[in-house]
Amino acid sequence: MTDIIIIGGGASGCFGAVQATRLGKSVLLFEPNEKLGRKLRITGKGRCNLTNNSDIQEHLKNIPVNSRFMYSAFSAFDAYDTMNFFEEIGVPLKTERGNRVFPVSDNANDIADALVREMKKAGVKVIRKRVTELITENNICKGVKAGNDVYYAGSVLIACGGKSYSKTGSAGDGYKLAESVGHTITEIKPSLVPLVSPDRYCADMMGLSLKNVTLNLYDRDKIIYSESGEMLFTHFGVSGPLVLSASSHIREMQSGRYKILIDLKPALTHEQLDNRIQRDFSENLNRDFINGIRKLLPAKMIPVIVKLSGISPEQKVNSITREQRHKFGELLKAFPVRISGFRPVEEAIITSGGVSVREINPKTMESKIIKGLFFAGEVIDVDAYTGGFNLQIAFSTAYSAILHM
Repeated sequence: MTDIIIIGGGASGCFGAVQATRLGKSVLLFEPNEKLGRKLRITGKGRCNLTNNSDIQEHLKNIPVNSRFMYSAFSAFDAYDTMNFFEEIGVPLKTERGNRVFPVSDNANDIADALVREMKKAGVKVIRKRVTELITENNICKGVKAGNDVYYAGSVLIACGGKSYSKTGSAGDGYKLAESVGHTITEIKPSLVPLVSPDRYCADMMGLSLKNVTLNLYDRDKIIYSESGEMLFTHFGVSGPLVLSASSHIREMQSGRYKILIDLKPALTHEQLDNRIQRDFSENLNRDFINGIRKLLPAKMIPVIVKLSGISPEQKVNSITREQRHKFGELLKAFPVRISGFRPVEEAIITSGGVSVREINPKTMESKIIKGLFFAGEVIDVDAYTGGFNLQIAFSTAYSAILHM
């Protein structure tokens, strides 16, 4: 019999295993994937934004769902503890824009490999099997069943992620296991996910990446998110860093409710942009409108903008009225994309929903229903915006759980 069984070899599982061995506990970790930390290795475009270099209040502010549940866990192990831990095990870190923390190498494998190295050093036993059942007796978790074998332990930690990035092994096993012993699973939805648009012109611009634009997300007439950065048009709608962040602000997808307005020239005021347009027009007076705006926009976008502007593509630049010019300028400051849905949860970076926090002790991460059963990471109904906040949730919840197992 082992002290602790950990189900899942992702961020929270591997980190929890290292912390457990530091407390002198024996650990069995179950992970059917050949490689540990598969999802960790592709986070942050393969760079791994492992936390956010900010205080507890800032982290709580960036958790739209059940933030109060995280207060105790962050108090026990915060972002500064995470940074110290990884630097201590040989991964130098750096802080970038928005206080995002990355390995200096910009290689997510360095984070995963360091955890695996520490686990090996400490003698964590990894079993390449999928856990199919929790063994309970008198509402106490005694172990797990994997394949035809039963493994017993003093306590069990479910840390096998959500349903996002299913190719990395996140198949929703944790939800099934928790539900099988009486836990409530809140609605599972994608978060940090590309968005679907009914506007066909998105597909016309497929592959076009916009840099240094400002994305404004509207819930009916109210702005609920605004940020500058990069985004991408796709065959189904929009994607890229700005869009993924915006998606986590959409709580209830309804047709016609959400839209995006993109400021294509955020560095210019309306007046400055109008001056710039007039300058471009004056250089192209005898050209058709569609050919007179080449310096203003990417080539793939020009036919779409021309159509939306209501100005005929063949209209000569010298005949464009002041009113038409102003309307065109407004379009550049607020390019519209209607939103009709999320892409599938398998394409999401994070899963929203999970084991209800009402049934988990926030100080210990122990189940309030089954003694000796603990939870960590994405399987819990807590999710955050981009910026390293979700991985910090994984580390803090794992730390709190291990401390009390």
